[in-house]
Amino acid sequence: MTALPLDAPAARDSDRPTRLRHELRAVHGLIHRDLLRLAGQRAHTALMLLHPVLYLLILGGGLAALIPDSKLGVGYQTYLFPGMLMMTVQTPAILVGIRLITDRQSGYLRELLMAPVSRSTLLLGSCAGGTLVATIQGAVLLALAGVVGLPYDPLLLALLLAGMTLISFTITALALTLAVSLRRPETFHTLLGVMMMPLLFLSGGFFPLSTLPAWTHALAAANPLAYGVDMLRDSIALRTPGAAVGGVTWAGHPVPLAVKAVLLLIGGVVALLWAARRFERQE
Repeated sequence: MTALPLDAPAARDSDRPTRLRHELRAVHGLIHRDLLRLAGQRAHTALMLLHPVLYLLILGGGLAALIPDSKLGVGYQTYLFPGMLMMTVQTPAILVGIRLITDRQSGYLRELLMAPVSRSTLLLGSCAGGTLVATIQGAVLLALAGVVGLPYDPLLLALLLAGMTLISFTITALALTLAVSLRRPETFHTLLGVMMMPLLFLSGGFFPLSTLPAWTHALAAANPLAYGVDMLRDSIALRTPGAAVGGVTWAGHPVPLAVKAVLLLIGGVVALLWAARRFERQE
């Protein structure tokens, strides 16, 4: 039996900083790739931003004349704004999952897996890049805050930006969780088509959840998008009293802002850990 050299543990310890540098470099590279894609696809980005803008200006403007402010505490466009922020970050966050599947099909993922880094690091880099890109796109929509009657308050904008970052992270992690379980982008698109419409309607982005039938309240309480929209709306209410109306409730009691943020964070972390574990086991 061959004995290990006495300096083997020391050698392993000396390799740790080098390995950590490789892991961090891989995360940075994946984030940089997503930022380059964002900068190089300006027309695509503009089209993605156009969707929530049209909802906000046309749908919001039309319904604002029909829904009195007294029912919502604020004008309908102001009420709609958190939902549109969520929609803005949702699309690029979900695209991260689609890209993972297409990278696997094209063989690009196989090339990435040859790098001297763990698979979990590659997934973390994809999640970080998707979160950053989604947050940047959401930040662009913040420019319309004044149009919907919100002040350009630095604290309010910072709260909304932090909320969008958290929502982007959670949605990106959930998209990656779904992507590591699927092989075909068509299946991913089909599942999204089935899931996203109910999730959007049960998010409270378009109308108060309190106006929905009682049997939907439990579904809304299990909807991560509802907590995201509520968190943004609660942030607005901190600077604009009356903006938080008809959000998620537990046993008839509103959920505190901090609890919503913690739940979103935990949900995103758990989803990412599960995706990383499954990704490590794949061939």
